[in-house]
Amino acid sequence: MLCQNCNQREANVHITKIVNGVKQEMHLCEECAKQKNEFNMINPFNLATPMSFQNILEGFFEMMGGVPQQIPEPVTCPVCHQSFDEFKRTGKMGCANCYRTFNNEITPIIKRVHGNINHTGKVPKRTGGILKIKRDIEKLKEELKIAIMNEEYEKAAKIRDQIKELESKL
Repeated sequence: MLCQNCNQREANVHITKIVNGVKQEMHLCEECAKQKNEFNMINPFNLATPMSFQNILEGFFEMMGGVPQQIPEPVTCPVCHQSFDEFKRTGKMGCANCYRTFNNEITPIIKRVHGNINHTGKVPKRTGGILKIKRDIEKLKEELKIAIMNEEYEKAAKIRDQIKELESKL
């Protein structure tokens, strides 16, 4: 089909308008469509135009009640200048201060991997006898609190006796 305007080029733009219930159809070539400005032929990837994708997103965020937030700068350790992305890539912290700097990001990861975020460490049995007793006493005191809360007084009395026995070893 030839362009209805120039009658020279192939019509590849088909326009259907319905104005006041009256349907109008036009078949134009690209050049005639541009000249007639039937379409608002704006390059959607040109970010400087008023109908750019960026402007549409900004308008959407403004409509939702807020100004679009700026993308935060990547956090880097002030001591060793390692970024969190670099940690994710290598799996290694740059320095001890990185643990404080990336605390918010690594805490959920550590909790997911280890099931807890408190590091208790290991103590050799031959050197950590007293420390082991102190930890056992603290563990028993926690069990004692739970037993008292549950009104299991016989169990609480046994735990109390175990605590006294361990405390006598200190």
